[in-house]
Amino acid sequence: MLTGMKKEENRHVTLYRQYRPGAFSEVRGQVHVVDTLEKAIAHKKVAHAYLFSGGRGTGKTTVARILARELGVSDKDLYEMDAASNRGIDDIRELREGVYAMPFGSPYKFYIIDEAHMLTKEAWNALLKTLEEPPAHCIFVLATTERDKVPETIQSRCEVYAFKQPTREILAQIVTDVAKAEGYTIDRPAAELVALLAEGSFRDALSVLQKVLATTDNKKVDAAAVELVSGAPRGELIRQIIQGLADKNASKALAAIQGGIAENMDARTLAKLLIHRMRVILLMRYAPDLADSLSTELTESDLALAQEVSKNPSITSDTLRALLEAYGTMAYAAVPHLPLELAVIDLCKGKE
Repeated sequence: MLTGMKKEENRHVTLYRQYRPGAFSEVRGQVHVVDTLEKAIAHKKVAHAYLFSGGRGTGKTTVARILARELGVSDKDLYEMDAASNRGIDDIRELREGVYAMPFGSPYKFYIIDEAHMLTKEAWNALLKTLEEPPAHCIFVLATTERDKVPETIQSRCEVYAFKQPTREILAQIVTDVAKAEGYTIDRPAAELVALLAEGSFRDALSVLQKVLATTDNKKVDAAAVELVSGAPRGELIRQIIQGLADKNASKALAAIQGGIAENMDARTLAKLLIHRMRVILLMRYAPDLADSLSTELTESDLALAQEVSKNPSITSDTLRALLEAYGTMAYAAVPHLPLELAVIDLCKGKE
């Protein structure tokens, strides 16, 4: 989503703000939203209220700001409100009083209400009347990560757009582009690891990248540098677990898990990276035509092991399924890494 490469002079600005898209043409991963909004502007059929829903860091507020800019709204007529800290009826009453004043010098007064799902019931009721009969010069954009908490009466009065989480491929490319713009080179496995850690968030991807760049001296970033800064499990630990599962050697795999825990590595991140590697291994076996493209995601050591293990009959779709089930329960487990350990024990049964 972040492809604008014009740097700001202020070097203390975060990468996410520095490379925030400034036009619809710079937005990545939300074609379905951008195309519709551009056509609405071109046909002069702009709605008076929008609801942008989607995960954190997917560009909801950014697209809202671009929409305002494309409509000719100046900074003086652009109002942003964080409903997480301004969620009561008094805040909405103040907003309602302001909407009837004419814009300073723009076609519209443009209101962005972020984290809209945090508004109280009384605040929603107060806002409903304004959304039903808004002044012609007002446009509202409600942004939320939890659409189900926005009342149906509000949703029915808005044009609703669902923002998609960007794919790992999109995030990896953005990370690569921004690193290059900052004067660094980042290899593909490192970019893929940053994208994986970001969990579908543009903002989180660039936040991880910023920490990595801040500690890199030689202008070259590899996967080891990302592991060191992000706290992601070292590649060697993942390889030991995979080899242990392939050999049905529970002791080896469990020792590697314990090694990661001893280094204060996040258990779910460990499981997530393991799942990613197992997916690649199975795709190499059942879709060998994908091997070339998959190889760019891995370091040389990871690729060599993946090619070897892909031929091992001990690793099956059941292996990946068991790891997925363990990952799904880890967030609620009394001991976070216990589901992964149990999955390893079950998968390694029957060696004798």
